Amino acid sequence: MSFLPYMAAFYLLCIGLYGIVSSRSLIHTAFCLFILQSSTYVLLIAIGFVHHGRPPVFMPGRPALPAVDPVVQAQVLTDIIISAAVTGLLIALTLENYKRTGSINPNKRHAMKG
Repeated sequence: MSFLPYMAAFYLLCIGLYGIVSSRSLIHTAFCLFILQSSTYVLLIAIGFVHHGRPPVFMPGRPALPAVDPVVQAQVLTDIIISAAVTGLLIALTLENYKRTGSINPNKRHAMKG
């Protein structure tokens, strides 16, 4: 068992968290969140990995070989789609904030008036 994918996921998580905490731009924050969400892809792939795993096709009369779980692959695809949608929404909100305030610095935001 290799701990390299788990370390890579933790490394991506730390980079994303550091970028979000130290960011001075809303666009930079959105992309750091994307990096943070990428750590979940690596973690899910590491969890679902089976050494010498085969596709999960079972036939009667054939021995059961180690098979890869397709649910983990579906979760990764769902996570990628959700991550792209969240990043797109954050970029759209950042552009709307820039149109209203003239700045993408989160410290210079004004209270929204309804």
